[in-house]
Amino acid sequence: MPKKAKKDKKRRSRERSYARLTRHERQTIERMLDRGKGCREIARELGRAPSTVANEVGRHRFVTSPRAHRGEPAPKAETLAAECPRLGSWPRCCNGCIRRRGYGCNRRPRVFYGARAAQRAADEELRESRRGIDETEQSVAAKLDAIRECLRRGLSPKQIAATRPGPGLSASTIYRWIDAGYAEMTNMDLRRKVGYRPRKKSRARRSEKHSARRSHDSFEKLPEDERAGAWEMDTVEGSALDSARLLTLYHRPTSFQLAIPIADGACASVLAGLGLVHGVLGADGMERVFRLVLTDNGSEFADERAIASLLCEAEGETRLFYCDPRRADQKGGCEKNHTEVRKLLPKGRGIRFDRLDRAAAALVMSQINSEPRGKLAWRSSSEMFLAAFGSDARAILDAFGIEMLAPAGLDLTPECVERARAKRGEAPLAE
Repeated sequence: MPKKAKKDKKRRSRERSYARLTRHERQTIERMLDRGKGCREIARELGRAPSTVANEVGRHRFVTSPRAHRGEPAPKAETLAAECPRLGSWPRCCNGCIRRRGYGCNRRPRVFYGARAAQRAADEELRESRRGIDETEQSVAAKLDAIRECLRRGLSPKQIAATRPGPGLSASTIYRWIDAGYAEMTNMDLRRKVGYRPRKKSRARRSEKHSARRSHDSFEKLPEDERAGAWEMDTVEGSALDSARLLTLYHRPTSFQLAIPIADGACASVLAGLGLVHGVLGADGMERVFRLVLTDNGSEFADERAIASLLCEAEGETRLFYCDPRRADQKGGCEKNHTEVRKLLPKGRGIRFDRLDRAAAALVMSQINSEPRGKLAWRSSSEMFLAAFGSDARAILDAFGIEMLAPAGLDLTPECVERARAKRGEAPLAE
């Protein structure tokens, strides 16, 4: 080889940072094979070793006849050589054969090299080589045990990754390991991933009429920073046999949610629940904490004057607003956070809200408000609520028995509530 050619080959080798053959190089191989070029000539053109070119053609050639499926591996070299000497040695395929071009060939099998099929085969080989976990058996076993234990307590993969930081343990890794079925984990362990189902169609309730100044349009006209700091109010129903409900108050900025048991869906019960909050904070505290409240259009919130009075709404001031009829999305934060309540009090499990007392509600609020949340930089809602309202927030937490739990103490499963009731000697919530 001339000195200049050797220098060019070395230069190309140094400049090439990608060791594998590229799609362009495979197209060059196919094109030069069709022209009848030799292995060394193709290698010089690519700046590769002749063995690289020979191995590439031998590994990724495919049979088109008599086999029906394109892309199947070619038979062994000895078998091919017995049929046609051209297939046993270079070029190892029918590319560039004169019989293929015009005179016809009745020999079988017919073997070709194609850049597109070769690239697909090479990509699949690379994917196969990267499957599995690149760690020791002991470290993988420890991580899988931690993941299973957290899933058992109802934590999501994102919460697991945030509370158990470590190399190679991200939320996407946990999802991938569950999809792969490692340690017998399945998507059935992910409550939100398999828990969706069509809702029952019920007759639309009659919407209540409220003052125009309390409409959602009026709420939308307020400054954005005021709307962002609003509370959303709603109720959570139990089974069809229950009359009791949970009155929920959700604070948008902190994702903190109060859940107060009330006797039924009557407006008087809602007023009694709000009265408990008013009794804790007093008039001044209600004015400081509940600056704006956006609530549902249901009959349980029909008495706007009484509710506004409990919120300590001054004359000429509007702090209570209502969503449009059948527009639950206008208070979507509260609706979405109800799924956290349903983790501990799910439907379809025979849980009776008529048996739900203040202690069980306190446990539910302690668990869901102690969850680390991504929108809060993986801090809990209780932490942010305390930071926002200080002594007023502390008064609410103490009055309703809401504790701040560490991630290791979280148990977002119905069994958490039932164990606590059994420990107090009370009957289970589920029938």
